[in-house]
Amino acid sequence: MKRLGVFVCHCGVNISGTVDVERVAEDIGQEESVIHSVDYIYMCSDPGQQLIRDAIREKGLDGVIVACCSPNMHENTFRKAVKSEGLNSYQCEIANIREQCSWVHQKEKDSATDKAKEIIRAVIEKLMDNQDLEAIAVPVHKKVLVVGGGIAGITAALDLADGGYEVLLVERLPSVGGRLLQLSQTFPYLEHAHAILEPRLAALAGHAKIQVETCAEVDETKGYVGNFDVRIRRNPRYVDPETCTACGKCLDVCPVDVPSSFDRGLSTRKAIYFWGDGGFPHRPVIDRESCQHFNGETCRACADVCPENAIRFDEEASLHEDQVGAVVMATGYDLFPLDQIGEYGYGRIPDVIDGLTFERMLDPAGPTGGEIRRPSDGRVPQEVVFVQCVASRDPDRYMPYCSRVCCMYTVKHAKIFQQKVKNGQAYVFYMDIRADSKNYEEFLQQTIEEEKPVYLRGRVARVFQEGDKIRVWGTDTLANRKIDLAADMVVLPPAEEPSDGARDLATVLTATTDKYGFLTEAHIKLYPVESSTRGIYLAGCCQGPKDITDSVGQAGATASKIQALLSADKLLQDPLVACVDSAICSGCGICVQVCPYEAREIDPFMRIARVQEALCQGCGACVAGCPNNACELKNSTSIQVGKMIGTFTQ
Repeated sequence: MKRLGVFVCHCGVNISGTVDVERVAEDIGQEESVIHSVDYIYMCSDPGQQLIRDAIREKGLDGVIVACCSPNMHENTFRKAVKSEGLNSYQCEIANIREQCSWVHQKEKDSATDKAKEIIRAVIEKLMDNQDLEAIAVPVHKKVLVVGGGIAGITAALDLADGGYEVLLVERLPSVGGRLLQLSQTFPYLEHAHAILEPRLAALAGHAKIQVETCAEVDETKGYVGNFDVRIRRNPRYVDPETCTACGKCLDVCPVDVPSSFDRGLSTRKAIYFWGDGGFPHRPVIDRESCQHFNGETCRACADVCPENAIRFDEEASLHEDQVGAVVMATGYDLFPLDQIGEYGYGRIPDVIDGLTFERMLDPAGPTGGEIRRPSDGRVPQEVVFVQCVASRDPDRYMPYCSRVCCMYTVKHAKIFQQKVKNGQAYVFYMDIRADSKNYEEFLQQTIEEEKPVYLRGRVARVFQEGDKIRVWGTDTLANRKIDLAADMVVLPPAEEPSDGARDLATVLTATTDKYGFLTEAHIKLYPVESSTRGIYLAGCCQGPKDITDSVGQAGATASKIQALLSADKLLQDPLVACVDSAICSGCGICVQVCPYEAREIDPFMRIARVQEALCQGCGACVAGCPNNACELKNSTSIQVGKMIGTFTQ
């Protein structure tokens, strides 16, 4: 029989305020296998851990139970403490008497005390059958895949490369730079977006450890942390970026004109075009959908004029395989499609535009040269209405969450409009203003005091065309009056949503998403940049709406985590994984089908299931699915679980 020690934590008053911890320690000390039982105010403190070390050494303990908070908090802390005294780490177990007892029974002291003892007795039964385990060591590839070439992906790539790691940056668009390429100035200091982006793009282009793949997508991934096998699909650009000198002659002769999605339809582009201004690589790409050559005509104008023979009409998609140790998801965001919203007239009224379209107007290098002009007739608008929370914070119809950046970039838009149009007037309909970062509130107040935009607290009920004006009906809830405005332009800031294809990519990478398609973190407090799959990390708006500051900060945190992860030659993985009883397994393959981490396979010679321990996350799906009871989890076997349940039914 094992010699066990039980250590009951007060957790300040988090536990002792409800549970009589002294009585728990005294009564548990009477259990047959428990030779040492004590309580202490904070077991996770250095003195508390020393109590555990001293007891192991002096009492010859074979196992340790710490009755405290959730194992997510301090299980590793206590396992390290017992290991320092020569006891196997997996002979230490946590009895959760805080979240599962004291916090849920705060007005039931006697019942909570009895329940705490029962929880500890159940863990005692489990620990009696625990086996000594050792961490699984796996080799590691010191290369990182970054998916997405926006500011978050660029920041993560540069930080990792500067740390000495090779980086493969994959971007599906023709150039990296992301949404920042489309912005004019940034809040709260009105810095030019290109001034922020250009130095980073230059560093990216000249970095020996960064390989950039544009017009590319992640096609498939296999493997596990430290050893991901990735397959990248390179989609054809039809222009050789190595040969091309970006002279632009091909654009001059192309006979096709189509609306520019980069400029939000405010300008046209050719079938061969540059994606934005200043992106990397600054090389043109051919749009197959609009190119006459690919649509039944014999046009070769761009190829005929190209002095470098860089046009490749016969280029096809290709696959490139690589091995990486970790993956950064930085897939960014898209805007909620405003044509799905009827009440604001978007798509029907030409002078009702979204915030990103207005942003393109403000860019001096943009389609209007930085002048604010109505799309319908090119006139400078004198009265502009900004409508906040369009498809955001609307749980009944659209997205219930706040998109975070809309309030502040509307302040920026109103400020720049008032500065550019001296006799103009900006109106802002809002629910409330969320200015929650450094100098944001000051930026808002300064704009209201100096530029005098009119802020109206209330919803807009209807927007409709009346002559050359746009009628806006709404309500000012602070003044308790109806509002009727005759505007020249209406600007709608739509909700941010996950980028197109992000959910499918998450499925490829076995990363989890929430119901809206944003990638989810392993723990919102403790592991905010790690996904639920070890080795997959998050950066920027793939996790949820963020501004540039937060995106860059999260990218830096992600890079730091990965550098720590890949710093060793081998990675150690928790051995609490599944195992198979070969004498019982029939090789039916059900466990292979139900495993969400692809950690199961059928041995082609033995015809029984086999666990790839480096992939297994110990979720237990195979245990539930096995019809022969041949699957078990190490140190959480069905016999152990049965004994634990038995303590509550006696």
